[in-house]
Amino acid sequence: MTITAHRTDTLTRDALAVLQPGFLGTTAPDWLLRRVGEGLTSVGLFGRNIASPGQLAALTAQLRAERDDVLVAIDEEGGDVTRLEVRGGSSFPGNLALGAVDDTALTTEVARELGRRLAECGVNLNWAPSADVNSNPDNPVIGVRSFGADTQLAARHTAAYVQGLQSVGVAACTKHFPGHGDTNVDSHEALPRIDADLATLHARELVPFRAAIEAGTKAIMSAHILLPALDPTRPATLSPQILTGLLRGELGYQGLIVTDGMEMNAIAGTYGIERGSVLAIAAGADAICVGGGLADEDTVLRLRDALVAAVREGRLPEERLADAAARVRSLADWTRRSRDTARPGAPTEEGSASGPAEIGLVAARRAVRVTRTAPVPVKAPYVARLSPVANIAVGDETPWGPAEALAALVPDTTGETYGDSPGVAAEILAAAGDRTLVVVVRDAHRHGWMGSALDSVLAARPDAVVVEMGLPTAEPRGAVHIATHGASRVSAEAAAELIATL
Repeated sequence: MTITAHRTDTLTRDALAVLQPGFLGTTAPDWLLRRVGEGLTSVGLFGRNIASPGQLAALTAQLRAERDDVLVAIDEEGGDVTRLEVRGGSSFPGNLALGAVDDTALTTEVARELGRRLAECGVNLNWAPSADVNSNPDNPVIGVRSFGADTQLAARHTAAYVQGLQSVGVAACTKHFPGHGDTNVDSHEALPRIDADLATLHARELVPFRAAIEAGTKAIMSAHILLPALDPTRPATLSPQILTGLLRGELGYQGLIVTDGMEMNAIAGTYGIERGSVLAIAAGADAICVGGGLADEDTVLRLRDALVAAVREGRLPEERLADAAARVRSLADWTRRSRDTARPGAPTEEGSASGPAEIGLVAARRAVRVTRTAPVPVKAPYVARLSPVANIAVGDETPWGPAEALAALVPDTTGETYGDSPGVAAEILAAAGDRTLVVVVRDAHRHGWMGSALDSVLAARPDAVVVEMGLPTAEPRGAVHIATHGASRVSAEAAAELIATL
């Protein structure tokens, strides 16, 4: 082999190594297996790839037959954002619920059990936890995914979550650096901007990330947000000042830096994914996450070739690409060694072979807050769910709300889902009649139509039960107000149990 051919082969393998692509289907396509054999070191999974724990274990075994240390990543936050249980809802409450309880031992236990279930299925890198301080209650994409608006609370629970997840050999990927909590724009749709000054960023946004680094987080995910106090021209994912200067230099972080999805419009709509990926690696990122919407071989080849071309043309230092690839391989080796030590059991169809299977429900029950102003006799409840359009991170595939769980506890429970339409309050009142009325909302403070509909319903039915399954920012209303701090399946079950015993 000539020196030129060897360099080309090394460049190609390094370019493949830094990609974390998605794919379609519940089995690994031939093209993906072939690229894993050629050097692709990571694969990202989404809800479309998962039918059951057993199927997922078979899929990851396919990948490991090609490369024993392959990184299999997933966006499994628990709570509202679940891929493992995308069609039924999560067995674990999300971050806001854990923050509401504020028991770090519980957070560690929940993260450990969630991680154990992932490990049983062969998943070894979790794009979680969210370390964002949700200082803006109107944030359209973080909200209940954050532990809360208190910086120190977010920091201690971020650290606890990282420790729990990694104790079972699943690498944590703390996100979204340097902090996505003070935005009012969803970076899936456009480029958010945070105009906080440097002192505020250090005192608020960066504190949970410092805690995660101290806890040993194996990966950190960058945010597609513009922070002029740190870099006036480039979003964090593409900023050398933020990724290399701040995260590597000032904070001393030496683990893997992963980008948020490069197909998100904040990057793709401004820079394009090829140029954006080159700029991200040059800025200090080590792994390119792509595949939420782009999930084919052509995307992988385009990004691979863009990185190789950038090195050859002098736009990306060869040493920077080699360093990024080495960090990916180092994490892959850690997960392989952790797996060999842990040896988790085979997954059951419920997702758990053994262990504290009920910890999620226990945590969800502890997170519920109830405000009672009048007695409510419960008989044949009618559950009216006011449903907003789900943000892309959460997705609209996952069911939510307490109607199904309540029907299992109280005979003759029925219900309907309502959207933003004229006359929605009148429709709910007519359908409910004189039955016990349960109105379920999600971030009522952010959706004007939802708040108006709730006002009209409660004017006619002040005896209604209100269940807030989003951020409980609005004042409690109704004869009974239940705040679950999230819309996971177990949070719905906890709410249903309370309603059934009113």
